[in-house]
Amino acid sequence: MPSSQLDREEYIEQAYFFRVYRERLADGIPSQLILDSIHEEILATTKLPLAISFLKGEIVHTGKMGPGMSRLPHYFTPFQTFVIDKAEEEYSRFEQVTALLILEREAEYRSETPTPAGLFIFQFECISRNRLGYDRGLSAIADDPFYDDDWRDWILKTKRQLGDVEFADLIYWRSEFWLQEKQRKSRRDEYKAPYPILFGVREGRIAKANHGKEPLHMFSALQRQLNYPAVPKPAPTATGPIIHPALEARLQKIEKHLQLLEGENKGGIDLSEFIVKPPKFGDEPLNRG
Repeated sequence: MPSSQLDREEYIEQAYFFRVYRERLADGIPSQLILDSIHEEILATTKLPLAISFLKGEIVHTGKMGPGMSRLPHYFTPFQTFVIDKAEEEYSRFEQVTALLILEREAEYRSETPTPAGLFIFQFECISRNRLGYDRGLSAIADDPFYDDDWRDWILKTKRQLGDVEFADLIYWRSEFWLQEKQRKSRRDEYKAPYPILFGVREGRIAKANHGKEPLHMFSALQRQLNYPAVPKPAPTATGPIIHPALEARLQKIEKHLQLLEGENKGGIDLSEFIVKPPKFGDEPLNRG
């Protein structure tokens, strides 16, 4: 049974759940202990405490949260499950902390006054920016109950057209701005689009202005101009030393000590490197003999 639209308080509690889970996970607390403690913090009048209890059992048996979310399709959306699944894949570079931050911001947006256009752009950018895969990702988005049949049909068509058509053009052609330009050029105010219009005038104008440009520039413009939710950026790769300098110095001392023990077991210790050699000076007296 697919998930249905939840009450506002459910999304508020979901946002809190994903945020606290993320923060405590970053502190090194095991998932099972996090779910134990956070279960008591969630508003009891929502369905989330029951979902958390179920997820806890799944983590105990499988070590993952994604399979548990997939078994609660009436509560968690396919996109939420997809994001967590990608973070829990073996050898995945997509960190679970980033996945939880994505779900936190999505739940916050849903708890306010979301629009299908704003939610879709956010979800699509999450897939694009983190390289999660368009095929499974767009299929998961299309199954979200927030979208009606017109949106679902267009999302699945978009999945087939990506790579052949610019994403900005796909938005422009389904916008009120495109329809207005078509009516103006044809001088026919009564002209109707042959397909459902899904985006507004401002989305269409921004999409047209970004034709031929990097899609991330369009996403940034939509966030600035229309207050669309910002997508978390992947954490930068650390460039500093992997081992703390103090720990590295201690390891070097231990290594030197082991070398001395090995030399003693072999029958002797080479102390030449520890002998202080007298300095040589250039003003020694010449041999006059």
